[in-house]
Amino acid sequence: MARGKIRPRVPMPMQDPLVRRGNFHEVALGYTREQAMAEASRCLQCTKPTCQSGCPVEVDCKGFIAHLAQGDVEGAFAVIRHTNSLPAVCGRVCPQEKQCERACKLAPTGEPIAIGRLERFVADAYYTSDACASAIAAASHCRMPQRDVRVACVGSGPSSLTAAGLLAALGAQVTVFEGLHEIGGVLVYGIPEFRLPKRIVATEVEHLRRLGVEFRTNWVVGQTIGLRALLERGYQAVFVGTGAGLPQFPGIPGESLLGVYSANEYLTRVNLMRAYEFPRADTPLPQGRRVTVIGGGNVAMDAARTALRLGALEVTIVYRRTQAEMPCRQEELEHAVEEGVRVRELVAPVAFEGDGKGWLAGLRVEHMVLGEPDDSGRRRPIPTGTTEVLPTDLCIIGIGTGPNPVLLRATPELARNRWGYIVTDPETGETSIPMVFAGGDIVTGAATVVLAMGAGRRAAQEIARRLGLV
Repeated sequence: MARGKIRPRVPMPMQDPLVRRGNFHEVALGYTREQAMAEASRCLQCTKPTCQSGCPVEVDCKGFIAHLAQGDVEGAFAVIRHTNSLPAVCGRVCPQEKQCERACKLAPTGEPIAIGRLERFVADAYYTSDACASAIAAASHCRMPQRDVRVACVGSGPSSLTAAGLLAALGAQVTVFEGLHEIGGVLVYGIPEFRLPKRIVATEVEHLRRLGVEFRTNWVVGQTIGLRALLERGYQAVFVGTGAGLPQFPGIPGESLLGVYSANEYLTRVNLMRAYEFPRADTPLPQGRRVTVIGGGNVAMDAARTALRLGALEVTIVYRRTQAEMPCRQEELEHAVEEGVRVRELVAPVAFEGDGKGWLAGLRVEHMVLGEPDDSGRRRPIPTGTTEVLPTDLCIIGIGTGPNPVLLRATPELARNRWGYIVTDPETGETSIPMVFAGGDIVTGAATVVLAMGAGRRAAQEIARRLGLV
């Protein structure tokens, strides 16, 4: 392992910005085996590693990197998979710079070990090798199925898939109920192909199937079947991971104009309904020439970059603070700007303006300045009274989401907080209904994939303990 002078971090090969803005292929191309081993060999193999404590699903980063540095991909995969059911997903969309890599001992040098990129390489290389079935079967934490122990997971996003994977590995009979026709939740309807290819999600779902997880699509729990009914049908525990997919709107005039979309609807049409494959997939979607995106998170970046790929001549992100306060990953903002997305800082929307025929023609924005920090720790935007109109024929709103309401409306006895999210025991994830657990965005509000996975893992550990699986 590396000692003495630390070598530079191995850069990730990328598609050229001018090329990738015209296609939906993955932006980051992934390490070669040689690049991955070179990056892994930079790891100091610290006596007291801090990187693992920075990971919500507790991946043994030091352990898998040690295997990889020796070229042992199977060994590295086995270490990761011990706590992480979705390694190829995490390697692509986790904010490693705020978690494991920030906790790396090399972080103060500005070049921590590229843990996420290495995790991605290990998962991709392992899946390609077709050696996974034997390794999963040989995993130390896998148990013989116990057919009298049944658990239902509601929703098929990252928290539910994580809970299902852990419980199935421990021997439970797990059934995942998904309301849509594809498995993956936000991973398939929310994240574009160029950032997380659908085949990656499908591969990791297939591995859960090999563990014995059963998937039922087009089951809307709260409508097709109730939460209580699942318990009455013999499921000893239920995990709710229905997410926060209800779009929020700014509440300004003109929201009903044609050409105003929530990012949720826009991205669902593109990702899940494959509008990006038009005309092979005949999904209706207006292709604005001048597109404005409201928001500063990863969803706003995804929407802006998607609009660019669908042929927009001009894409502008409007944000009421500055780029320094944007909640998105820095890498996503950099990629968007490289591809030609413009960013207008310190402007907030005040009205959508029409063309007199019901269609959007412009977005009126008000200029802002920054005041003192608010409760979020970021400087508060203050209106100046000065406005302007940005010519716009398609506007996408990405300012946040609320809890998915169907199951909540059908289960009034499920305790919720003042924002409508499910209240759980912070240690166990159990809700106000005994043996019903919840985790992910339906509890915390919209957050990151890996935080949702961490919640699914904690709840699954408690379910396993209650049901005698550990």
